[in-house]
Amino acid sequence: MCGRFAVTLPNDAMAQLFSARPANTLPPVPNFNVCPTNQVHVVRAGENGRTLDPLRWGFLPHWYKAENAGPLLINARAETLAEKPAFRAACRERRCLMAATGFYEWTKTEQGERLPWYIFRKDGAPIAFAGVWQDWGPEEARQGTCAIVTTAANRNLSTIHHRMPLILEPDDWPLWLGEAGKGAARLMQPGAEDILRYHRVDPAVNSNRASGPELIERFET
Repeated sequence: MCGRFAVTLPNDAMAQLFSARPANTLPPVPNFNVCPTNQVHVVRAGENGRTLDPLRWGFLPHWYKAENAGPLLINARAETLAEKPAFRAACRERRCLMAATGFYEWTKTEQGERLPWYIFRKDGAPIAFAGVWQDWGPEEARQGTCAIVTTAANRNLSTIHHRMPLILEPDDWPLWLGEAGKGAARLMQPGAEDILRYHRVDPAVNSNRASGPELIERFET
């Protein structure tokens, strides 16, 4: 799964990376502690090309009467994405990319202490999570919402957690976004073993109020 991540790339650089037209209301960056229900940077494809838009992280199915009318859907399992009522239409018609620099996971000690880890690409490149999106709410208050697609963790990350975000390489972005026809289902599997690295970070990140670049720095115990 993915419950927290970081974004440090400037908005204009993000737009250039994804060849997307940026919205005027993008969330400020850097943000070293992106939390559920925050506005996040999302790439979508449309008739006039790609856009980089702010969407609420927390997918809201159309039948929710209020934002808290059901579970907070920040992740969507790749194995059941096409079957779950909340996600199956989005899986076919509303796939997106979510930009990140890295993400956090936690392990627990025998005493129950939560130990945070920061996970990032070893080449230093930004990460593109596969996602799905859904507009929700009455017309006068419509908002875009999204969830990160997850897969079983690859061997490299399985020592930390049994799930991981679905991370897509640039060559796969057109297929996931629907620009290159059908067949996106073949992308829904753990990525290459050797693209990610991780290290322990300060337990300060356990708080969703924490901020600052020190959150992603290696923590020496």
